[in-house]
Amino acid sequence: MSATSCPISSVPRGLSVPWWGGSIGAAAACPAPMVTLQRHFLLHPEEAGPAARALLMLPNKALKFLPMKLCLCLISKYEVEEYLTKVFRNNELITALGTQEAEKKYQSLLSHLSHPPAFTTVRVNTHLASVKHVKKLLFEEIQKQFKGLCVPVLEHPKLQDILLIPVIGPRRDLKKHPCEVIVGAQCGYAVLRGAHVYVPGIVSTSRFVKAGDLVSVYSDIEGKCKRGAKEFDGVKVFLGNGISELSRSEIFSSSGQLKGLGIRMIEPVYLSPSFDNVLSSHLFLQNLPSVVVSHILNPQPGEKILDMCAAPGGKTTHLAALMHDQGEVIAMDKIANKIKKIKQNAELLQLNCIKAFCYDGTKALSEEKREDKQEGPPFLPESFDRILLDAPCSGMGQRPNMVYSSTLKEVTSYQPLQRKLFTVAVKLLKPGGVLVYSTCTITLSENEEQVAWALKTFPCLQLHPQEPHIGGEGMKGAGLSLDQLKLLQRFDPSAVTLQGMDINSLQDSREDDLISLANKDCIGFFIAKFIKLNSK
Repeated sequence: MSATSCPISSVPRGLSVPWWGGSIGAAAACPAPMVTLQRHFLLHPEEAGPAARALLMLPNKALKFLPMKLCLCLISKYEVEEYLTKVFRNNELITALGTQEAEKKYQSLLSHLSHPPAFTTVRVNTHLASVKHVKKLLFEEIQKQFKGLCVPVLEHPKLQDILLIPVIGPRRDLKKHPCEVIVGAQCGYAVLRGAHVYVPGIVSTSRFVKAGDLVSVYSDIEGKCKRGAKEFDGVKVFLGNGISELSRSEIFSSSGQLKGLGIRMIEPVYLSPSFDNVLSSHLFLQNLPSVVVSHILNPQPGEKILDMCAAPGGKTTHLAALMHDQGEVIAMDKIANKIKKIKQNAELLQLNCIKAFCYDGTKALSEEKREDKQEGPPFLPESFDRILLDAPCSGMGQRPNMVYSSTLKEVTSYQPLQRKLFTVAVKLLKPGGVLVYSTCTITLSENEEQVAWALKTFPCLQLHPQEPHIGGEGMKGAGLSLDQLKLLQRFDPSAVTLQGMDINSLQDSREDDLISLANKDCIGFFIAKFIKLNSK
């Protein structure tokens, strides 16, 4: 079977690989738009749904000739596809937009999700430095990385602690080299957003790769490549070119896996600055909506704040900075390594009001009297002035994402967990306090349906306007009124036409237009803000 590769520039028009795994050759054979998550599953629009349906209808005699793993995989993908199709073709949405417009938005959303956002967003640690000062340093660093190429660093008029760097790409004229390096999907996503390749992310290299060799880097988006393989004939997406820092034998050393830099990217398909060891105490790499969340919570100096699901600490440290490091920010996560990371970030950014605890948020409420000196969870009811619940979710709004492998059972498992966490949050919040709920996913069940459930379950809660309100309103389909939907904030990348950016178009663009594009061409995200009414 010949190698199947497809440059990332062709992905929005589909990565067309037959569902049975055959090879279709080069990028020119990738013209068809994907339907629902079929792009993620590498299926043709005409083939994906019918293929899975046909599989389900096959007689037992035929099924026994197909591997069980393949059957289960196809059925699982079909179920998730059908689930999302129903979400974005729900009756309320069809009535409001019409069938064609709803379908158009859905296809546009899926295309956007396979690409990185149009801008890299960094939050300035205003606790240590001014935005103007960091902007100057960052501009100089980018010029150095891009060898004098003049890419602007923009300030945001409504989010005055962030800087925006336009992403140049996709660059379609890069030459591919004989020496290849295959990286895992997660590593590939990081490369598309400006990272170099570190050794743990490398899955395979060509046979004779040496330190200093020019190599082409590809992402194994299906996870089919075996570690240490000398060649790979599966589906791979071209990420760009780089210089190998190590030889093949060093990368796959039997004495133990290395952790350092493996490939220094010099010609990425998407040109975005690397932030490896760059102004690390002054900058925090965050998606734009993730910065918006903390501003909406609007913590004040001296208050007691709870970040219920805090890892890796971007929002936690932002909350502390907004409070001028005065007050108390309690950060919780049930995974010890993530708590360690939060503490490291707080120390790096020199924020002292953060206290991080390894604890399950669903068990953070104590009905019993606590010892006076007890700082950590569980907490008594009505202990916090403001609470951020950036809930665990299916993550379907993350970008870039070319493969989504979760089952329907996994996708639908988040709603009950989110409700358990939300119930605890309401009880921990003081009367008059603020609760902000957010996710980085696109489903109704984890977003608008949760709001409808919360308003029905907790009469003490009231939706509240959000400031700043940069995203669109909530999506129809959960039975919320138009006024309620306007109080929600859904970041939907399909709100803007997917377009590449080169240095010429960038220089011709007005700054206001670039800011508007940055507001829309970001990850999929959802925010709801509640006020807990004073008990009578």
